[in-house]
Amino acid sequence: MRDHYDFIVVGTGLFGSVFAHEAVRKGHTVLALERRGHIGGNIYTERRDGIDIHRYGAHIFHTSDKEVWDYVNALVPFRPFINSPIANYKGRIYNMPFNMNTFSRMWGIVTPDEAAAIIAEQRKEIKGEPRNMEEQAISLVGRDIYQTLVKGYTEKQWGRSAAELPPSIIKRIPVRFTYDNNYFNDIYQGIPAEGYTALIERLLEGVDVILGTDYAEERERWDSLGDKVLYTGCLDRLYGYAEGKLQYRSEIFEEERIEKENYQGVAVVNYTDRETPYTRIIEHKHFSAASSPVTWISREYPVDYEKTDEPFYPINDERNNALYARYRAIAEKDGLIIGGRLADYAYYDMDKTVREALKAAQMWV
Repeated sequence: MRDHYDFIVVGTGLFGSVFAHEAVRKGHTVLALERRGHIGGNIYTERRDGIDIHRYGAHIFHTSDKEVWDYVNALVPFRPFINSPIANYKGRIYNMPFNMNTFSRMWGIVTPDEAAAIIAEQRKEIKGEPRNMEEQAISLVGRDIYQTLVKGYTEKQWGRSAAELPPSIIKRIPVRFTYDNNYFNDIYQGIPAEGYTALIERLLEGVDVILGTDYAEERERWDSLGDKVLYTGCLDRLYGYAEGKLQYRSEIFEEERIEKENYQGVAVVNYTDRETPYTRIIEHKHFSAASSPVTWISREYPVDYEKTDEPFYPINDERNNALYARYRAIAEKDGLIIGGRLADYAYYDMDKTVREALKAAQMWV
């Protein structure tokens, strides 16, 4: 550890790690601080029985940004992976995203015209502007798909009735009138062959890293060691919740080792009924086609943020966005560089995270 650094990077998730990598690449010294006992933030993977476990939920890198794709592939090799999840509604299986396989299973039809006619008829149920998430979803995909594949999952995810959620929760629902189970439309899709932790390790080469360290608790000390600070954590926590608490939904991940080669036959199964307490089960070996006589699964239980103190999904309603804007103004007045899903109070796909980190590095490094 040095006496002084050009940059202090708070958080070793994807945003912080890309920024740190670019700073080192341009000859700067960087100290990275991480609250958790491991690097990588929510994309951290851990190898067990030859299987890369996605500790904080499924992460599939997908993008149509060739520059971003080339950037991550120059760091570590990626293997192709097409996400083709399925939905389990009370024991009945449907393909995701909503496509002709889904509609054929639901209604016993075979042509796009038949499916479109059914959806168009059911959409007529909603008159005028949708007043809540339930009406918004029905106006987009009709009653049958909403009731079977949207309602229960969404209510578990957000912890309240769909009729109480704002329509903005579901601005659009992808509907394909083709027999195509590829969840994403992006040109490039894959997962690091050695897991995401290998990607983060490569990004942090040449960076001094301290784990299990809370920047907010000793801010003066860490600030004194660097010329500039990149902060990627929660702004409300950094400022002692002086303006109030930002709201999030969180997740509990229940991992299980199972003595069989293949548990569910696919990486992701969504449980869309309201009664099943978890939203989905991840079988990790299917992300990398790992060969192992055993398998690992994770069940995902959405919970209130207060139960875990781990923020996952920002609740971007009017009240929270206004509160965040106040914290952002304070941070910018403090001279902090701000970035990443927590500091920006936004949900980012990984390719956007990389792109935004590269933009920040171009501006500050």
